[in-house]
This record gives sequence, C-alpha cells and structure tokens, in this order.
Amino acid sequence: MPDLAQYLPSANFLKSLDIWIVLFYAVSIFVLAQVVSRRKAGEEASSKGYFLAGNTLPWWAIGASLIAANISAEQIIGMSGSGYRIGLAIASYEWMAAITLIIVGKYFLPVFLKNGVMTMPGFLQQRFGPSVKYLMAIFWLILYVFVNLTSILWLGGTAVTTVTGIDPVPVLIALGVFALLYQISGGLKAVAMTDIVQVTLLVMGGLIIAGITLTQIGGQANITGFADGFNKLRANFPEHFHMILDKSSPFYKDLPGIAVLVGGMWIMNISYWGFNQYIIQRALAAKSLQEAQKGIAFAAYLKLLMPLIVVVPGMAALLLAPNLEVADHAYPEMMKLLPSGLLGLVFVALTFAVISSTASKINSIATIFTIDIIQPLKPELTEKSLVTVGRIVSVIAVAIAIAVAQPLLGKTDQAFQFIQNFTGYFTPGIVVIFALGMFWKRCSTAGAFAAILGGVLISAIWSYLQPDYPFMNRVGWVFVATTLLCVLVSLVVPNKKPVSTLSLEGVSFKTTTSFNVLAVGVIVILIALYTLFW
Repeated sequence: MPDLAQYLPSANFLKSLDIWIVLFYAVSIFVLAQVVSRRKAGEEASSKGYFLAGNTLPWWAIGASLIAANISAEQIIGMSGSGYRIGLAIASYEWMAAITLIIVGKYFLPVFLKNGVMTMPGFLQQRFGPSVKYLMAIFWLILYVFVNLTSILWLGGTAVTTVTGIDPVPVLIALGVFALLYQISGGLKAVAMTDIVQVTLLVMGGLIIAGITLTQIGGQANITGFADGFNKLRANFPEHFHMILDKSSPFYKDLPGIAVLVGGMWIMNISYWGFNQYIIQRALAAKSLQEAQKGIAFAAYLKLLMPLIVVVPGMAALLLAPNLEVADHAYPEMMKLLPSGLLGLVFVALTFAVISSTASKINSIATIFTIDIIQPLKPELTEKSLVTVGRIVSVIAVAIAIAVAQPLLGKTDQAFQFIQNFTGYFTPGIVVIFALGMFWKRCSTAGAFAAILGGVLISAIWSYLQPDYPFMNRVGWVFVATTLLCVLVSLVVPNKKPVSTLSLEGVSFKTTTSFNVLAVGVIVILIALYTLFW
C-alpha cells in the first residue's frame, strides 16, 4: 500500500496503516448510510420519512443513536479535559443521565407518542399555541447552530488537528461537509441505522485507550496491570476520585457537592434528555412506545459505561502527560500512546463520533426549521419540497457553524463546562413549561412566556450579581423561582379560550416487566458507584 502518511504535516503521528483504516471506514459508513436509507421502488420522499425515519426505528437503533448523538467531541474531548482538571466527579453528568433516561422513558415518551408529537416546538404548539412554539423554535435553532453544532465541530477539529497536524480550518470544513453529505440524502434513518456501528466502534475504541493508558501506568499489559494502574492513579491523585466535591475544592463552583445529586443537574439532564429535539427525535421515530422504551433503557446502560471511555483517559493523563496547558488536549495526548493500527481504530471512533453527532444535530436543525416554521407558513408546499427545504437549511447551518466555531470556542480551556454553564440559563424555564404543560391543566400561555423569559432574566441577573456562585445551584434555584412565577402568572392570567389540544386521555404510564427490571438495575448500579467513590 502507498505510504499516505507522507502527505500529512510532519506534526502528524498517524502511520500509513492508520490512514488506510480511516479511509476504508469513511467509505464504508458513507455507503452503508445510503443503503439503509434507500427508498423502495416508487416510494416518494416524505417529511416524516426524512425527519422521523417513517417511524420504523427498532430499539437497538434508538438506543445506539441516542448515545451516538450525545457522545461526540463535546463529551470525549471535553469530559476528558474535565477529568484531567476535576476528576471522576465530572462523571455525574453521565451516571445521572442514566436514571434521567429511565424517567423520560416512563413518564414523558407516553405523552409525546400518544399525541403524535414530531418536534418539541410542535408539542408546545399543541399545549400553548403558536406563539410559544415560534419563540422556542427560534431559540433552539440559535442554540443548536451557535453553541452545540459549533462545539461539536471545534472540539472534534481540535482532536483531529492534534493527531494529524493539519490546520484546524480545513479539518472543520472536512468534518462538517462529510457529516452533511452523510445524512443529507437519507435524513434521520441514514444516521440512526448506522449508529449501531458507530457506537460499537466508539465503545471498543474507548475501552482500548482506557485499557492501554491504565496498563501503561500499571506497568503490565494485562488485567493486573489495568487494576494496578487504576490503583496507582487513585493513590497519587485521591482528590480526583471523589464524586461529591467538598467546598474546599477549587472546582466546587462547577460541581457543587451534594447538589449534584439533588439539585440543578436534574433540571439540566431532564431538559437535555427529555425536551431536546436533537436527542428525543430518535425515540419519537420508534415503531411503538414499547420499542422506544427498550431503546431508552439500552441507552441508560451505555451511559453507565461512558465514564470509563471519556473520563478515565483524561485522568490517566495526570501521570502520563502531567504538564498540559490546555485540559482539552488530554485525550489527544493519550492517543499518541497507541500503536499503529489501534491508533487508526481509536482515531476513527473519535472522528466519526464527531461526524455522527454533527449529522444528528444538522438533521434536528432542519427538522425544526422545516416542520415548525416553514410548513405552517407555506402549507401549500409538497412533501418533496419540504425535504428540499430541510436539505438547504442543513447546508446553511453547517456553513455558519464552521465560520463561527473558532471565534466562539478557540480560547476555552474546558469547553464542556462552558457549554453547560451557558445552557443553564435556559434549562429551568424549558423544564417548567414542559412539565407543567404536561401535568397541570391550568398552566396558561402567559405563564409559559413568563417561565421562559423570567428564567433567562433571573439567571442573567443572578450571574451578574454573584459571578462566582455555582451555576448548577443557580439552575436549581432558578427552576424553583420559575415554577412559582409560571404558576402565579397562570392563575392571574389564564387563557381566555381553550388553547391546548394536548390530551392525556388514553396515556398509560405502566411499563413492561423487562423495563422495570432494567430500571431497578440502573438504580442499584448508581447506588453502588456513588457509595464506592463518595
């Protein structure tokens, strides 16, 4: 085989074998995406088929796609960087998400699927009317393009640049364009049905790098060396192995002690996993409610495994690369320890985690813009035209994200924490309007507006007056204040005429025995983990 490494900069540490692995996988996954999303002879393109995979997704595709959408460079690079700086405590984002997924599957999905919800702004229209829907649709589009999509591309580009030595700008362009081409033909189905391959590779690659870094610390390339490496790391940095940080910790502001278990993290996780189009879209595309719930449970167990893949390598860098100036360089630095071949495999896992998440985000942006904004304004558009609109929006979103990624995130040391802090301004209001909208009939349109705008305003004032206050605690208290505000305004300014078409009639929150057993398993494992690393 030709030596492709000679065409990369001298800073590159990929060998020719690694590059061939990357190219082979890129071609294979692109072809697979086109094959699995191919329409039957005579079948017309439809908006439901493009944006919701025609409601055909099985549980394994839902679970895998949930994780593939979630675990991108933002998680791999960002959480490894936070593991380097903060330690295992950052894993609470992953482990608490597991129980959050169970709650979403049991209490929220039945409402969404029974009412035929396609998008989160669409749910808000059913419950509060078009005004709230348009406000939140525009908000989510701005958030997805300027925060989420840019962070995925920037952090992914950071990793690729570190490994290959290629300038960040062409890397950003290549990642964005490939993700665009990867999903633009087949939509959500192309993404979701190939995500089982992506997640398998992601888990395998993550376990490889965790294993190699710990065995190198332990001094033996076997299970004993793995355990010794973990114990040595814990002995040298005991403060990095506490899930609940003490007030004396310099990172208490990021993860404020017991509030991680009983405070604002719940609000952030429920908003992300329950009311986030980018995530919940996979479950809305399920064959049935039971299939969606099985997929949710599958994803919950994958989340329990994620800290080993995305946090431990960053912690291992404390001994293997102790003088990093930028924490987010921890994971790429650990990749340098891998031999040729394995490096290519892990590099593929990282790169295509970025591409898969980017493709998922692009599809969600196109879904909200097309279904919630364009379709109501242009009801005469055909299904084929709606799909075309979605594709055009996808191209524009990627172009914007590539242009603004470096100016927004180029100087951030821990991008994951930056993103959490920023989204924390909006999550209290989002959780309030969805939760009260589902389960309190008297929640009015005025109350929903008060919750959305009041939540952002209170968060901004709080941050200005107390800039050093832990943002997670702020999220929890703002949620309480926003709930009271929403209830008060709803009672004082009720809807003058019925607005809601949402119905809980016929909605059953009863789940199968297998789902209940899996849910109990998640709780038992979490209790054990927090007891072990308290």
